[in-house]
Amino acid sequence: MTTANFWESNGLDEKIVGLLAEVSYYDADHHFGRPFLTAYQLAILFKERYPKEFRDLGHPVGGKDSGARFSLSSYLAGQLSRKIKNGELPNIEGGFLSNRRLQGIEFADGASTVTSSLTESQFDLSMYRYKG
Repeated sequence: MTTANFWESNGLDEKIVGLLAEVSYYDADHHFGRPFLTAYQLAILFKERYPKEFRDLGHPVGGKDSGARFSLSSYLAGQLSRKIKNGELPNIEGGFLSNRRLQGIEFADGASTVTSSLTESQFDLSMYRYKG
């Protein structure tokens, strides 16, 4: 099964939108709106909420020490980028966290830590939020 087919057959549009819609700021009326989640944070939440789909996809969350060329975080980032660009996810907004002066960033994944493989590279960290 291709990763595009995996996305469709497992209803990932709804699952990812649902995860992003749950994120709120303590001040719901703040003029900045909802907080963004990086692709790493979204991958970790997906792994926690949908362990069967995570196992079925067969790729780690990602990160500097994962040893993986393909990861859940890069898969989510690629699919979300394409779907936002094509207007398929109108309630999701994408953006980037600049790597400028960012030496490292780590994410809590249960008992382990995921260190971004993108910091100190030419690639900025993609991030997403629900606009609804």
